[in-house]
Formats: sequence, C-alpha cells, structure tokens
Amino acid sequence: MLYTFDIIVVGGGHAGCEAAAAAAKMGSQVLLLSMDMTKFAAMSCNPAIGGVAKGQIVREIDALGGCTGIVADKTSVQFRMLNRSKGPAMWSPRAQCDRTLFSIEWRKILEGNTNISFWQDSVVSLIVKNGKVEGLTTSLGVKFYARAIVLTVGTFLNGTIHVGQAKLAGGRMGEMSSFGLTEQLVELGFESGRMKTGTPPRFDGRTIHFEKLTVQHGDEYPSKFSFLPEIKPIEYQKPCYIIHTSPDVHRILESGFVDSPLFTGIIKGIGPRYCPSIEDKIKTFSDKDSHQLFLEPEGFDTHEYYLSGFSSSLPLDVQYNALRKVEGFENLRIFRPGYAIEYDYFPPVQLYHTLETKLIENLFFAGQINGTTGYEEAAAQGLMAGINAHLKLNYNEEFVLSRNQAYIGVLIDDLVSKGVDEPYRMFTSRSEYRILLRQDNADERLTELSHRIGLASDDRYRNVLNKQKTIAELILLINSISVSQDEINPYLESIGSALINQKRKLVDIISRPGVFINNILSVSDIAVAIDNIENCTQEVIEEAEIIIKYSGYIEREQLLVDKMSRLEKVKIPVGFDYSKANITVEAQQKLQKINPVTIGQASRIPGVSPADIAVLLVLLGR
Repeated sequence: MLYTFDIIVVGGGHAGCEAAAAAAKMGSQVLLLSMDMTKFAAMSCNPAIGGVAKGQIVREIDALGGCTGIVADKTSVQFRMLNRSKGPAMWSPRAQCDRTLFSIEWRKILEGNTNISFWQDSVVSLIVKNGKVEGLTTSLGVKFYARAIVLTVGTFLNGTIHVGQAKLAGGRMGEMSSFGLTEQLVELGFESGRMKTGTPPRFDGRTIHFEKLTVQHGDEYPSKFSFLPEIKPIEYQKPCYIIHTSPDVHRILESGFVDSPLFTGIIKGIGPRYCPSIEDKIKTFSDKDSHQLFLEPEGFDTHEYYLSGFSSSLPLDVQYNALRKVEGFENLRIFRPGYAIEYDYFPPVQLYHTLETKLIENLFFAGQINGTTGYEEAAAQGLMAGINAHLKLNYNEEFVLSRNQAYIGVLIDDLVSKGVDEPYRMFTSRSEYRILLRQDNADERLTELSHRIGLASDDRYRNVLNKQKTIAELILLINSISVSQDEINPYLESIGSALINQKRKLVDIISRPGVFINNILSVSDIAVAIDNIENCTQEVIEEAEIIIKYSGYIEREQLLVDKMSRLEKVKIPVGFDYSKANITVEAQQKLQKINPVTIGQASRIPGVSPADIAVLLVLLGR
C-alpha cells in the first residue's frame, strides 16, 4: 500500500471533508484520515445548515466549488429564508437536514474522487523536521508521509464529556478522544487553550404530543444553497415546532445547579456566548419566566427529534424531570441526554491568512482547532486550507479572500488578526460590507476567482457569466419601460403607495418600498418583455430588484471598499521592528505577536489605534 501523499487531512468533519474534496479536485493526492468513516461531516449538534450569516458562508462555499451546499440541498428536511422582513443584506438561507443522509452524501462525494484515499485511525504525533511537517504517526503505529498536513480535529483533542457529575473522555458521545497532538504542538512552541460547547438531548418523537405545539413550516416556495441548476430545491418538507419553557421548568433546572459542572468549576473551558446552555440562560436572564425553543426533526425516516436552545450539562434526572413539565412533553422519553464537551484549541493568531501555521511550514489548521464554532465556519476554513495547501505545493500564489469579497474573508481575517477569547461565531454584524456580501450574489463575487485556480468548474463559471448577462438585460429593460397612471395606479393604491399623475419610468416605481417586480408583472406589459429574456429565473428577478432598490447603498459601500483597499496594498516588510516605532507599548506588543502582512490588517488588530497606524504609514513612506 502507498504511504506517501501530497496532503493528509486529519479529521473527517465538515472542515476535513471540504479540505480533502477541494485539494483532490485540484489534483493533489490526498489521504483523509478519520477515526470513524461512517460519520463524515457528522452533525454532532443540530442537524441544520445555514442561518444568519452562516447561510451566506454556505453559498460562498458553493460558489467556490465546495460541497456543503450541495449536500445540504440533497438532504434537506425543511428550508427557510430567514429575515425576509428585513433588508436583503440580512436574508440568510437555512435548511434542516437529515443527519444520516448528510453523512452518506458526503461519503459518496469523497469516494467518488479517485485522488482521495482513506484510513480509519487516530493520530498521536506529527513528524516534523527542520521546522517543516513531513508526516504523522497513528495510534496503530503506522507512519504516513506527506508534503502538507491539514489538521481538522474538531472537539477531539483531549475531549472531555460532562453530564452532571459524570465525566468521560470523548470527542462526541460514544466516540473516543484524541491524545498526544496537543502536547507535541505545545512542545513545538504553540500556545493552546480549552473551550467548551454543548448539545441538547434527543427525544423519541412517538412520545411527544405534537398537537399541543406551535407548528413552524418551511417556505412555501423553498430556495436552495447551491447555484448549480441541476441541484433542485426540496419538494417535501417536514414541520418544525416552537415550544416554551415555564417557571416550573426553570425551578427544576435550578435545583440541579449544585451538581452542574458549569457552575461548580469542573468545566474550565470558555463556552459560546451566542449559543448558551439552558442553565446559563436561566441564570443570566433570571427575570424571564420563559424561553423559546425549537423542536426539529433529525431526518425523514426516524422518530428522533432535537431541541434547539436546550444544550445542557445538568444531571440526567434534572434534564428529564424538567422537560416533562414542558407542554406536549408530559410522556416524553429521551434517547440521549444533553451534554457539555471541553476540548483543546490553538489561538488562531498563530496562523497566516492561508491558515498555514507560522511555526511549522506546510502545517495547516482548520475548524474548531482555531476556536470557531459551527459547521459552516469549519467548512469554510477547511475549503480554504485545502485550496492553499494544494497551491503551495504547486508553487502557486496563495488564495486569500479579503473582507470586502466574502464572509469567509471576514471570518479568517477576524481569526488571524484579532484572535478569539470565546468560540467564534459568524454574524452579519461582523462585516463592514453587508450589502455587498449578500447570499444572492456569492457566485458573482467568487466563482471567477475559484475558476482561475482550477477549483470551480467551467460549467459553474459559464452559469455565472450567463446570470450576469441576464440581470444586466433585465435592468436595462426596466430602465427603458414607462408606465401610465391607468396601468400602475390601481396596484399602487392597493399597497398604499403614492399614486402617479403622469407617465413614470418603471425603474422609479420598482425603487419604492413595498413594490416588487413579481407583483407588477400582472399590471404591466413587462411580463411579455421578460418572457423574451432567456434564462430570466426567479433568482435573476430577485437580484435585479435588489440592485435597483439598493443602488445608492451599494455604490456608497463600494466607495468605502475602494478607500479601505488602499491600506491593504501597503505591505509591511517581514521582520519589521515595531519597538523602534513611536507607537504605544500595547500596539508594539500586539503587532510583534501577530506580524500583520499589510497596514490594513494591522489596523484591525485590537489595541492598535488610528494614531499608531498613522505613524506606521509615515515610517513606510506613505
């Protein structure tokens, strides 16, 4: 058997699957090493993909030629476009998926690429010589060699599971931890830390009184993540449900606080601020009598359900007794209790923007090892690490996305420039350029860039060019049409919009709030004209409408991008001595630690002020 590869990807989670698929698709010989080959891209927590800002990331992954969006579309149980009542910068696709089918679809993709080999085992150490990684050793004593290694180890490094006072080693419930890597990396000079996450209990749906719960259906006309036309939206959807806790539920949960490892100091790791456990919610928001939770199916052919918002490390009997006080859960049976898990991570300021480590050449980190939380954030990092590992081995220029190009660029820049002091989760508010980084235009932003490096296919690129051409034709058409009072006033009156007293350009009407192209089709000759535009899909109509309505905001944001991009072009020489610059001691220390590549990156490091940046610009001759 062959023991030498171009790239070894350690870990078969969301980051590992994207890393292996991308590098292999670009031509590298890849070994995907996983502790359990039946759980590729396992959805350890909620079996859902997307959500606020996360949905934008998934569409970006798809635009680049990644696979998460495709797998989500093929295994969706329910699809919803969140935040439709807000502006388009906030629209975020989310799909509830079939947990089992999700892993199966990923395995089909991975096994369908002959450049990917597999090995089921755990890694105990890396082979490092002269500051460069050369291979690894597994728990079976097997040595594999490679020119680059991508570590996507998730929550498995020294993972510890907590349920009340019970504590056991594990990276997930029922799966063993990985030992040895953290200790070796620390010996090599890396800084490490501990983080904590959690997951809710799983229920037997046959014991739930669904008639007592509030139903939450998917979209009437569901969309999808993938831009590929052959990938179709979901047809049959299962409902989710909304439930609420009560004072009785809270009292029972509070009775278990004395045995909660979260409050007794047993758990040392830092937990996610924006996805707190139920005990955290009750303690932090003690004035609230109720918390909203979401009951969601695990798949099409199972009775298993998941309770989003109820992650917990409380003792089993406390969880069980409290849940039985929830309306509809009176006869509830539990498949598995909620639990917390602590694991090792490595502060991501130790990485370049390519996700290669600064200490060990050709060693890349991606996913929760970098202090992030969420499948989507992990998948994005895995994709970028896989791409950059392949490019470096083939002496090509690195592939780095800027903050104005993608949420993926925001994610990685935040990690590398700012670091993390809690599990990092993406939000739309983290981006300065939300109106440019919408979910609908991810393909127009990124597919050409990916096509240049050999990841996005020719068909993907042609689809983008055709879409851009069709949008331009539609906008040109709308600008050329005028409508009379008789044509449009009845519609304007029906929606409470101001009437017109003379012919007006259709573009002016569509620019109004509450006016939509689809509704105008029935009151204007535009319907006939649109029918003559080839490939004028609903997606095209929606994006053209966004461009028309928000043109002023888009132009203003683009001016800001142009202004800020100047700082990204000012390179900082390697080995620049910040101690000789007349800047604050804090700025000197932060800059020395992170070693930013550009003045733009330096400006985003916490503790570096605008005055410090001005001094650096002068020293660099700007």
